[in-house]
Amino acid sequence: MGGKIRIGISACLLGEKVRYDGGHKHNRFLTDTLGIIFDFVPICPEVECGLPVPREAMHLEGDPAAPRLVVTSSGAELTAQLLEYCGVKIEKLRREELCGFILKARSPSCGISGVAVSNRKSAPRSGSGLFAAAVIRELPLLPVENEERLADPALRANFMERAIAIHNWQQFAKNSPSHGDLVAFHTRYKLQVMAHSIVIYREMGRLVATAMGHDREQLLMGYGKLLMRALAQQATPRKHVNVLQHVMGYFKKNLSGGEKQAIAATIESYRQGNIPLAAPLALLRQYAETYDQAWLKGQTYLNPNPLLELN
Repeated sequence: MGGKIRIGISACLLGEKVRYDGGHKHNRFLTDTLGIIFDFVPICPEVECGLPVPREAMHLEGDPAAPRLVVTSSGAELTAQLLEYCGVKIEKLRREELCGFILKARSPSCGISGVAVSNRKSAPRSGSGLFAAAVIRELPLLPVENEERLADPALRANFMERAIAIHNWQQFAKNSPSHGDLVAFHTRYKLQVMAHSIVIYREMGRLVATAMGHDREQLLMGYGKLLMRALAQQATPRKHVNVLQHVMGYFKKNLSGGEKQAIAATIESYRQGNIPLAAPLALLRQYAETYDQAWLKGQTYLNPNPLLELN
């Protein structure tokens, strides 16, 4: 399904000079590498809510579950101003067909976690920036990460996988799909979802099987939530090995003894951490082509976006 994937991003990470000190935090990996497939939508809650550049430094204080945004030098409170902006902005973003967010780490507005929340009676505790908390609460299907966590290859791969999946789901769902279309979509994602959560995959299957008794809009919303819940769970090497061995079973009537040994050895080498997941996937994809396994060739698991393998 075509089109670039739209991702909301803290504007300072794109090099825009919107930070409190008039500077930026340009992250070239995001713009030069992930920007190949992502269409970044810049957001700066502090500037967009009416604060100037440069501006006084701010911090969070009080209860981490409902912190206040305070100007550090004067103690002036800006909580209401930023929260009002968040409410309006989130409603606009619902219509933007965004597929995720990359937000500035530790920012009092954009930090998704680990933001210091001061308290006069105790040591600072950890919380979330006001805008980040609103995004996570109001747009729960969308993956949200910060630029520091995306430096981890596994976390980056999971973010990209989820963003691509929700993009595909959005494009699919807006075209009034039939029950048969949903069955086909579910079939294509079978192995990919199984690598994350067999339990949720079965729940998705039950929903699809009873689809005729559901309102279409509620059905699609429910399926989309389950898909995102599944992909949000970590796909561990153990889970991948189970799926890879499951795929190998499709060839048991075709493969020679030597071919079976080659596949098994490649899967075992991946299990031991000697080679990346891309290696057994490429081998199985090759055999799917060789033996014309149409069902396997249509699986998203065997045909990931190549940029998921970026390091």
